[in-house]
Amino acid sequence: MVFSVNFYKTSSLKCPAADFLDSLTGKAAQKVTWVLKLIEETPKVPKEYFKKLLPYDIWEVRIRFSGEKYRILSFLYNNSQLILTHGFVKKTQKTPKNEINKALAYREEFLNNGGWKR
Repeated sequence: MVFSVNFYKTSSLKCPAADFLDSLTGKAAQKVTWVLKLIEETPKVPKEYFKKLLPYDIWEVRIRFSGEKYRILSFLYNNSQLILTHGFVKKTQKTPKNEINKALAYREEFLNNGGWKR
């Protein structure tokens, strides 16, 4: 399925995923942008780049670049929009529970505030 990729904004209008992208080097940011474009344009994105974190309603955008593993957590809205919550550099084999909890909290805040209606 092809998704429209959007950035989540907190109630204080901060954009954690954009802040993460801004913190990356130019070439790392280019690779992240390439993967996000792949998600927007490719009907079946390989798990190498995009994977659901079971049993949660959270998806992981997966980027490898220059020996680092970058992750951007996200959720689906209206089955066609991918909302990017925040990113981090993955240092462990499993996605850290605190990062999943942060994405779940952002998702809950987004949905409780009516999605894009705020």
